[in-house]
Amino acid sequence: MRRQLPPAAMTAFSFLAAVLVTASSAAATPLYRLYQQSMQLSPLMVTVVFAVYAFSLLAALLTVGGLSDYVGRRPVIFGALLLNAAAMILFAGADNVVQLILARAVQGLCVGTATTALGAAILDTNRTQGPLLNSVTAFVGMMFGALGTAALIAFAPNPLHLVFEVLLGLTALMLGLLWLMPESAGRKPGALASLWPQVTVPRQSRAVLLRIMPAGIATWALGGFHLSLMPTVVATTMGTSSPWIGGGVVATLMLFAAIAVGLFRFVPAERLMAVGTSTLALGVAISLFGIQQHSVAELFAGTAVAGIGFGGSFSATLRALLPTAELHQRAGLLAAFYLQSYLSFSLPAIAAGLGVPLLGLVTVAYVYGGVIIALAVISLIASVWTARAG
Repeated sequence: MRRQLPPAAMTAFSFLAAVLVTASSAAATPLYRLYQQSMQLSPLMVTVVFAVYAFSLLAALLTVGGLSDYVGRRPVIFGALLLNAAAMILFAGADNVVQLILARAVQGLCVGTATTALGAAILDTNRTQGPLLNSVTAFVGMMFGALGTAALIAFAPNPLHLVFEVLLGLTALMLGLLWLMPESAGRKPGALASLWPQVTVPRQSRAVLLRIMPAGIATWALGGFHLSLMPTVVATTMGTSSPWIGGGVVATLMLFAAIAVGLFRFVPAERLMAVGTSTLALGVAISLFGIQQHSVAELFAGTAVAGIGFGGSFSATLRALLPTAELHQRAGLLAAFYLQSYLSFSLPAIAAGLGVPLLGLVTVAYVYGGVIIALAVISLIASVWTARAG
């Protein structure tokens, strides 16, 4: 007979499982330089591999994103962890770009499936701290994924296999622990109907969604660039092949984003939007200056500042948008929000990869950063105007 653990155990399990899943998704980023060397990948192919992950994640969000409301959290979490295990096996055995793309596609399905089920389980079992935990899981996971992979590249043999073998072992452990966890949601009819993609924006939410869109695009485009091309930019401009630099830049962005979510959790959304977008623009500008000066210190400083803007803007957009919807409208509104977010996460990165052969990697980085700064400034102006009008 399965032992019944208290709800707090499910909170801790769901948080750790969400961190593991997002860490697994970020583990490939510091390895892209090794994949480029072993598989002769162009920057465009790197961004294609990355984009496949984003699109498969989006497909999962739009289909099985609400399934745990109907069949319970544990079955969906079990399926997501199985997908993560399959992705780790595919990554460990990948020796060509087709296998790499397949592994990334399975991983995207895993993250899209896990995100809503684990997030809902955290809210089910801890309504007080649940929103804060959900805000930082992705940032914490990607930070540990990037740093852990960089450490294995630097100190361990055969990192292209070992990284994913370690993550596979941790996934197997979480699968075993899931058996001990309590279910936090009951079953109800309508599971098959819930698989039909639905994207709706309530009428009263449309103005807010349009107003926060520049900030959302800037934020997610910055994240997409760091998780796809930033390690290559670092290696090219800084003349270093150290995994600590490429992985450290990604980890720094996520660490300071997580810190910002915690520090600014009591700041009103409109004020936080202004702080987040201005900090994001400043951080990107410092990072671009660091690239131009070939300065690792300035690049890290700019990334830290941009990370504060990243976390602040992300938190502000959710806090401004979600209260505009009624309870029965929130799933559709979130689907629309994540549709915009993951398109911003992937399409600009693909465009950057297409531009590299024509303009060069460094020029593409300058143009990309300039667009992010412009979007952040537009959002800042909109926030100030809204505050004055209010």
